[in-house]
Amino acid sequence: MKTASFPSLRVKPELRHAAERVLKNGESLSSFVEQSIRDGIRHRRVHQEFIARGLASRDEAQLTGEYFPAEDVLRELDDMLNNAEAKAGV
Repeated sequence: MKTASFPSLRVKPELRHAAERVLKNGESLSSFVEQSIRDGIRHRRVHQEFIARGLASRDEAQLTGEYFPAEDVLRELDDMLNNAEAKAGV
């Protein structure tokens, strides 16, 4: 498959220097930019999926009339977190 290019990006020198300072050993600025774009895409997809699940849950609650008190949900989440931390030895 043929590769494509992103458009050139003009940035202030301070931003370029900041990016260069955080490069890992042997990492190029180009690979850092590419990975940053991949991470941004992944983050936005996860965020969109999260919103879609929330809206679907809202719609289902409206259809069924089944709602849960926030205190119960938060308590259950706390329990899940405590169990996960106990398993991890935190």
